[in-house]
Amino acid sequence: FAAVSSGDNSNIIAARVAREMFSIENVAARIYDPKRAEVYQRLGIPTVATVRWTADQMLRRLLPSGAEPLWRDPSGGVQLAEVHTTPSWIGHRISTLQEETGVRVAFLTRLGEAILPTSQTVLQEGDLVHVMMRTDEIAKVEEAFAEGPEEGGH
Repeated sequence: FAAVSSGDNSNIIAARVAREMFSIENVAARIYDPKRAEVYQRLGIPTVATVRWTADQMLRRLLPSGAEPLWRDPSGGVQLAEVHTTPSWIGHRISTLQEETGVRVAFLTRLGEAILPTSQTVLQEGDLVHVMMRTDEIAKVEEAFAEGPEEGGH
């Protein structure tokens, strides 16, 4: 669900109603006032702003498949990317995620706040996972994230 009216308040209300009343999982709200973004992120509603960036972010939020590169080293060998995780990873430790997918978790975005996880940090619903990975292993990493953890891997 994409809330893209001309009013910030209308967009956040529409996004929250879609999520809370109609159980729509993928929602995003466009905002014009960047100061409000943090407040809305804390409410668990992803926000986007500016035209070009908004279009890209809306697609990423509504169709969260694949690793979206955020940074790539000059040689192209490694990249920082947000990787979509399946709900089966919820409740599992970062250490398990790293061991089974071959990535290093750089940080999580939880309730709109960036956090540096430890190996003991447990993934929660709504976490956005940002990882460092080898560029030539993107398909393998995406597959491992999509398949979920091996049985008994808490």
